Amino acid sequence: IFRDVPSDITIEVNGVSFALHKFPLVSRSGRIQKLVAEHRDSDMLRVELVNVPGGAESFELAAKFCYGINFEITSFNVAQLYCVSDYLEMTEEFSKDNLGSRTEEYLEIVVCKNLEMCVEVLQQCESLLPLADELKIISRCIDAIASKACAEQIASSFSRLEYSSSGRLHMNRQTKCEGDWWIEDLSVIRIDLYQRLITAMKCRGVRPESIGASLVNFAQKELTKKCSLWNPSGLTKVDLGSTDHEQLVVETIIGLLPVEKLAVPISFLFGLLRSAVMLDCSISCRLDLERRIGSQLDIATLDDILIPSFRHSGDGTLFDVDTVQRILVNFSQQDDSEGDMDDESVFESDSPRSPSQTALFKVAILVDNYLAEIAPDANLKLPKFLGIAETLPEHARTIHDGLYRAIDIYLKAHPSLPDEDRKRLCKLIDFQKLSQEAGAHAAQNERLPIQSIVQVLYFEQLRLRNALCCSYPDDDHKPAVHHQSWRISSGALSAAMSPRDNYASLRRENRELKLELTRMRMRLNDLEKEHVCMKRDMVKSRSRRFMRSFSKKIGKLSLFGHSSSRGSSSPSRQSYRTDSKVIERTCASTD
Repeated sequence: IFRDVPSDITIEVNGVSFALHKFPLVSRSGRIQKLVAEHRDSDMLRVELVNVPGGAESFELAAKFCYGINFEITSFNVAQLYCVSDYLEMTEEFSKDNLGSRTEEYLEIVVCKNLEMCVEVLQQCESLLPLADELKIISRCIDAIASKACAEQIASSFSRLEYSSSGRLHMNRQTKCEGDWWIEDLSVIRIDLYQRLITAMKCRGVRPESIGASLVNFAQKELTKKCSLWNPSGLTKVDLGSTDHEQLVVETIIGLLPVEKLAVPISFLFGLLRSAVMLDCSISCRLDLERRIGSQLDIATLDDILIPSFRHSGDGTLFDVDTVQRILVNFSQQDDSEGDMDDESVFESDSPRSPSQTALFKVAILVDNYLAEIAPDANLKLPKFLGIAETLPEHARTIHDGLYRAIDIYLKAHPSLPDEDRKRLCKLIDFQKLSQEAGAHAAQNERLPIQSIVQVLYFEQLRLRNALCCSYPDDDHKPAVHHQSWRISSGALSAAMSPRDNYASLRRENRELKLELTRMRMRLNDLEKEHVCMKRDMVKSRSRRFMRSFSKKIGKLSLFGHSSSRGSSSPSRQSYRTDSKVIERTCASTD
């Protein structure tokens, strides 16, 4: 209609000029109507529009709508059209079925019913803030996504319900849950909108595991944009001055973590902790992560707790020992809080099979391995090493082999350590809890103090005596072992002699006990050989006796059979013998 009519208004948007006509614009837009009314005397009006939502592209679509040119409203332009219609005041007050009502209808009927479209609209709203938020486009999309995700999970849960053989309804755990397909879609949203979305999902009742999986996926995509942020091997290449966005992402994700245990993998928590330490995040975020990790430290691995030390730590150590110590303190305090319940729960937690005791054993092994890894560091001071080793209670370690190995590595890496510090370090070891191999190694370890070696030899002597006593059940045959009486006070050996004399005496006595034990073993081998020979002779004698008795029985059976056969074969002789016996009896009677 207006193709042959010259334009009477020029509108400039972000440097782009549009030669248009007043009538179609004024009939649809209240803002342009006011501008035209202000310049009635001008035949050729030139207007500049400032801060148009969506820029020249969205204004061009609005102008096409005013001219009646058809175009498609999609999830990629509905937010821009909604905002520009509000900016140009294209409401029902000026025209029926105006652009504002059209976009409102599409947003309500089409977009809010589809989760992927809501995500696409949220992406478009990132460049339309704060107007898109004021028009409640963002809040409507967030509520729609949260409701849709919750409904998907409910439907997925119902699909996993099955009837058991007894007729009861139960959920099949083996079937993979397909209600979390939306996790990948949410990773493209900006961090501030993502935070609002996850908060809405928590309020709607979405499962913590699903929220945790979404957080893991979002963090991996955001933080791996700079690979060194998520990979500890490249941390030295990071420019800390340009990591404000990464710091915001880490702090936001930490604040969104579910309170439930095991909602996210513990390796992910350690990855967040490394990033938080490197990016110098707030102390509250790091303490929250350390508390979460401490509550499930028993499932951590050695690679998890080997947190590198960063440039702003200032102590020169290879690993961040202070952070690990705080995590261990959180774990120990949690164990203590569980033990401060009623008497029944205390009894159960102290039992060897209780979960807390099992977790304590696992963490003790983990700590010993960690100490062995950090011990070779020449910059590691003794107080920090002791702080890690002394964090766990004494009953956490049933065997002290791992602790002894870590201390031996530390002594080897720090040869100039004073004797007092060596004694202080070796007091951590309960030499009675060393295995036979570790005890044999400790007895010949020159890095240990003399007092510690004496203790090792004493407990080795006790083992040898117990072995000899168990080998001689009869008291009369026990070997006479002359030894001095020792007294142990507070884990240390005390005697009248000096430590060096004690050391020499124990070494000599242990050699005698070992010789006696060797003789006893040789005697035992001889007895076993004699037993085997006696058993073999008994088997042979039994076989000979059996053959003799068997041959005799066979002989008797054959003789009896032969006489009977003779008697049965000659009946005339049998009758003759009978007649002769009768005649003899008759003669005897007559006499």
